[in-house]
Amino acid sequence: MAARATFIFYALFLTSIQLLLTYHVSSAARGLWKYMVPNVGISAMHMQLLHNDRVVMYDRTNFGPSNISLPNGNCRHNPNDIVSKFDCTAHSIEYDVAMNTVRPLTVQSNTWCSSGSVRPDGVLVQTGGDRDGQRKARTFSPCDNNQCDWVEIDNGLAKRRWYASNHILPDGKQIVIGGQAQFNYEFFPKTTNPNVVALPFLTETHDQGQENNLYPFVFMNTDGNLFIFCNNRAILLDYVKNTVVKTFPAIPGGDPRNYPSTGSAVLLPLKNLEADQIETEVLVCGGAPKGSYNLAFRKKTFVKALDTCARIKINDAKPQWTVENMPHARVMGDMILLPNGDVLIINGGSFGTAAWELGREPVLAPDLYHPENPVNSRFESLRPTTIPRMYHSAAILLRDGRVLVGGSNPHAFYNFTGVLFPTELSLEAFSPVYLQREFANLRPKIISPKPQSTIKYGMNLKLKFTVAGEVETPVKVTMVFPTFTTHSFAMNQRVLVLDNVKFTRKGKSPTYEVQVRTPKSANIAWPGYYMMFVVNQNIPSEGVWVKLE
Repeated sequence: MAARATFIFYALFLTSIQLLLTYHVSSAARGLWKYMVPNVGISAMHMQLLHNDRVVMYDRTNFGPSNISLPNGNCRHNPNDIVSKFDCTAHSIEYDVAMNTVRPLTVQSNTWCSSGSVRPDGVLVQTGGDRDGQRKARTFSPCDNNQCDWVEIDNGLAKRRWYASNHILPDGKQIVIGGQAQFNYEFFPKTTNPNVVALPFLTETHDQGQENNLYPFVFMNTDGNLFIFCNNRAILLDYVKNTVVKTFPAIPGGDPRNYPSTGSAVLLPLKNLEADQIETEVLVCGGAPKGSYNLAFRKKTFVKALDTCARIKINDAKPQWTVENMPHARVMGDMILLPNGDVLIINGGSFGTAAWELGREPVLAPDLYHPENPVNSRFESLRPTTIPRMYHSAAILLRDGRVLVGGSNPHAFYNFTGVLFPTELSLEAFSPVYLQREFANLRPKIISPKPQSTIKYGMNLKLKFTVAGEVETPVKVTMVFPTFTTHSFAMNQRVLVLDNVKFTRKGKSPTYEVQVRTPKSANIAWPGYYMMFVVNQNIPSEGVWVKLE
C-alpha cells in the first residue's frame, strides 16, 4: 500500500496514453468527457476551487488508510480510527488543474460530511465534521510553492456541525446552519451576540427517523437576507435579527429534497443588477419521494427518484413554485451553474436515496437546463460518462469552463471489489458543448483586466477581448464565485450578469471593448475572488480571476 501510494504521489503526471484511456469524441451538441487522473488517492467527497486554479479535496480520516501517503514519510496517531490507530496516509489532496497532478495534504481530525467557504482573502475555511472534528474549524491558504497545508482551530465552533451548510456573508464572515441534531445557526469567526441562535424552521422541517433537512440549501437574496430551503419548503431569514421575513409555500407534491432524500438547488443567474429590486429565482431539482429513505434502509426497497424541478421567484409579492419535468429521475445529483448561465445537472442515481448502500441505477448522462428558454424547452440530455458517480461524489466548475467530477463511495470503507459501486478514486472532466472545436472562432479571449486584478463596487469596468469570428451584441460579462461542493450541494454558488454600459470595436482588428457596471453592494456580490467571463453567442471565454473589494 505504501509503495503504491508513494508511486501515486511522485508519478501522477499522466502520459498521453493515460489521457486517452477514456476520451469520448463528442457527437453533435452533446459535450465531451475526459478521464483526467485514474487515482488521486482519496475519494473526493468535498471539493473547493481556489484562485490559484488548484482544487482542495478531502474525505474522512477515521476508516483506515487511503491510497496516497502523507508527505515526507509523516504519520499520525489517530485513536478514533476504526481500522488503524497509526495512519501514514493522507485524507486530503490538492489537485493542480494546469499540471493535472496531486499532492497530499494533512488533516489531523475528522472532516467527514462537513462544510466550508472561501473568505474574501481567498483562504478556504472548512467547518465541522464527525467525532474529534465536529467542533473544529480548519483553514487552507493557497500557495504556489506546495508548502501550504491545513491549519486546525480547536473549538472553532460552538456546536457540533455534521451535515451543515455554510454561506459567506457580506462582511466576509460565514454563517453555519443546521447539521445533525442542530436546529440552530452560528457564525465563524465566533461572535458574542450570541453566537448560537435557535432556528425553529429546522425543527419544523425535520422528519423523525429520516431527517430530510440536512445540508440545507442556502442562498443570499439581494436584500441581504438568506433563503433557506429544507425538506420541501423555505423561508427568508433576517439572520441579524433572527426574524423570518417571508415563508414560502411547499413545493407541490410535498416530497423532500434534502439529505438523505438528496436533490440539489441553485440560485439562477442574477441580472439587471442596477434595478431597485432584482429578480431572484431559485431552482430545486430531484430528490426522493416521501418515505424512500426508510424503505431503502429498512426493507431494501428502492423507490424511483423524483424527476421534477421546481422554480420560484423569491422576491415576488406572492411567490409560487412552477414545476417542470427533467429527462431523468435523479437523486444525489449535482447542479452546477455554467459561465453562460445554463445549469448542468450531473451525477447521482435514479432509485433509492443518499447514505451508505442506498442508491441504485446510476444516471450516467448529464442534463442541461436553459433557464431563459420557454417552459417545456429548457432541458436537453448530454453525452453520458461510463463511471457511476453515486453517494459521496462531487462536481465543480473550473476557470476554463470545464466541470471537474470526482468521488463516489457509498460504503463505510474503501471497497473496490465485490460491490455494486466500487469506491471511485478517479477524476474526470466534462466539457460542455460550448468548448467544442466548431465554436472556437466565437470564443472570446480576455486581454484585460489582467488575472488577479482588483475591482471595486459600483465602478465602470472596461474589458478588452478578441474574437476571431462574428460578435453579436450585446455580449455578456459574467462573474462566478467558486463553490464548495459536497453531498449534491454547491455552497455559495453565484453567477452575476453585469450590466452593459458601452460596447466598441477597436478599428478593423478583432479586438473589442465592453464597459460594464460592477455590483453595487455586497448583498448582491460579497467580497472575494470571482471568475470573470465574456460570453459571445452563448460561448464563454476562459475566465480570469478578479478580486472584488
